[in-house]
Amino acid sequence: MKTVWIYVDTRKQVGDRDHLKVFANSDLADEWFVMNDPEGVVFEYKVIGVDDETGSGRQRHR
Repeated sequence: MKTVWIYVDTRKQVGDRDHLKVFANSDLADEWFVMNDPEGVVFEYKVIGVDDETGSGRQRHR
């Protein structure tokens, strides 16, 4: 299962480019937090439509 880590900046409005930050793994999220928001919180979210073994997206052909 592929997951990402999501941070929501509640000081920003929905649609603002800095409202959400999405990280590929928890280590990257931790690095960002040390420099930008040490008191912040992220949550893990499952990525839909990603092959579990390769991490690549599945493509549909019509």
